[in-house]
Amino acid sequence: MQTQEKTHRPPSGYLALFLNFALLGVFITMIILTKSPIWLIILIPWILMLPGFFFVNPNGSRVLVLFGEYIGTVKENGFFWVNPFYTKKKISLRARNFDSERIKVNDSIGNPIMISVILVWRVKDTFSAAFEVDDYENFVRVQTDAAVRKLAGTYPYDNFDDAQAEVTLRSGIRQVNEDLEKELDERLAIAGIEILEARIGYLAYAQEIASAMLRRQQATAIVAARHKIVEGAVSMVEMALLQLNEKEIIDLDEEKRAAMVSNLMVVLCADKDVSPVVNSGTLNH
Repeated sequence: MQTQEKTHRPPSGYLALFLNFALLGVFITMIILTKSPIWLIILIPWILMLPGFFFVNPNGSRVLVLFGEYIGTVKENGFFWVNPFYTKKKISLRARNFDSERIKVNDSIGNPIMISVILVWRVKDTFSAAFEVDDYENFVRVQTDAAVRKLAGTYPYDNFDDAQAEVTLRSGIRQVNEDLEKELDERLAIAGIEILEARIGYLAYAQEIASAMLRRQQATAIVAARHKIVEGAVSMVEMALLQLNEKEIIDLDEEKRAAMVSNLMVVLCADKDVSPVVNSGTLNH
């Protein structure tokens, strides 16, 4: 029993086409000369020859089957003729794009997300594509959907809830795409499909939690910014006090030092411009 692809090289169709026209010419000539209906018998081989003609375009193929027996696959470009009783299934060998629909899945920590993938694939083994699966194009769609769901459940969307996660769907694009391509290779090998490229085409939180997650991201960004502002303000206050002390510009006791630190921190950490207050009295008033 044949279990793998084999290449078949049929004869050129031009010679068979010449014989076909020759039979037709003989039939017409004899009918005109003899006017005998017996020459109609010539039409039988002429008609039988017609289904045997076919052609193969570049990056195309024809899978030949005779009464359930796999004969071979024609991949060579050109015009050919084969046994008229062969069935000739056309399978394209061109690279194809598949942009999956956006599906809702849960990431590894349970957050609902919307995700889709872009897949570039082609048929590598015509025998497997024709006989190992019922419909190889539908097989690609279904298995891609299953691979995306498995991938999304392997990684978190981001590391807000899982700070220990080194690879996330949002930040680890290269690693995630490599895992997706490997998963699809394993799933589609049975159908003789070769994966040329697989990558995430769309990734976002599901609509019901998108606004909450956006607020959380904004809050995280604000906290991080405030941390940097306070860190810089403390450094500047420390430098100011140090230089005042070194240059002996003013002698500050603990109470005055605390007041100056408080005022500088307010000025440096405020969201808006601070309005200065002129003190016309002494430093104690």
